[in-house]
Amino acid sequence: MSLLPRVRHSRAMHQWIEAPSGSGMRLDLLLATIPAIKSRNAAQKMIEAGQVRISGKKELRSSRMLRATDCVEYMLPEPDTVPAEAGVDLHLNVLHEDDDCLVIEKPAGIAVHTGNGMARNDTTILDGIRFLFQKRRIPFSVSEVLVHRLDKETTGCLLIAKNPKAHMALQKQFEKRTVSKFYLALVSGVPSPKAAMIDAPIGRHTGDRTRMSIIQTGKTRNAATTYRTLSSAHGMALLSCELHTGRTHQIRVHLLSIGHPILGDSKYESMKSLKLTAEKQIDFLCLHAWKLSFMSPTSKKKISVTCQLPKKYAEFLEENEMKLTV
Repeated sequence: MSLLPRVRHSRAMHQWIEAPSGSGMRLDLLLATIPAIKSRNAAQKMIEAGQVRISGKKELRSSRMLRATDCVEYMLPEPDTVPAEAGVDLHLNVLHEDDDCLVIEKPAGIAVHTGNGMARNDTTILDGIRFLFQKRRIPFSVSEVLVHRLDKETTGCLLIAKNPKAHMALQKQFEKRTVSKFYLALVSGVPSPKAAMIDAPIGRHTGDRTRMSIIQTGKTRNAATTYRTLSSAHGMALLSCELHTGRTHQIRVHLLSIGHPILGDSKYESMKSLKLTAEKQIDFLCLHAWKLSFMSPTSKKKISVTCQLPKKYAEFLEENEMKLTV
């Protein structure tokens, strides 16, 4: 007997499929792994419509946790009646495009993909990418477009693969750390020295699983960030930060660890942040994915993309007599 839940597709074809993971997995997540269903959102709609049974009984809960002995049966409409999930026009600015990839300007306040704490119908950057692909008549697969990620409030360069071969090639570049990634961060205080590398392992915060922190023992991952001070004024500094690794919240945690939290970071700045006057309060995260360089999977030529600062970020620097010097 299989130690994994089994899945049967009913309609014209009857077939048993072993899920990629099993016991303890949510029903909607398991269904989303099936190519014919394509997404978690589509799986949830099927469940709500009564198109899914577990061991012969209709199941209407997307959050149902599966057991190894469960048999999951789902029913799809006939192929010609399955509507394509619509994308959302987020008016994304395309910074670069070729046959293999897109580099878009990610806006603040929109998560790249669904995650914990999000409502089912929350719009994500993936919805906007789906719209761009549909407009260009490019096949869209959730698992084969994102090459890397940015935090919800971070702005700037986001690399998107346009086909499976390019996705694999670009991901390998990230894994081998041959991709150049520079961010702009406005921090409280002026670092000393003005340029340095922060090499400190990062792991989950022991008291808050949504935060990361510098952890020397236990389950950690090595992380390295090089920063360089570009400008400073009024107790603030604008830094260019190069990522040598790509850990969750890496720049935010590393700069906090040296006493210079990023301004506007409600998760990490705490009591160490600069006390600004009322008219100069910052209501956005001052972290921007500024420059991205990688090799074209097809031509093998270097591609370099720069994303200008968002308007209110640039205006804040100007108001405080700070210049972006390269």
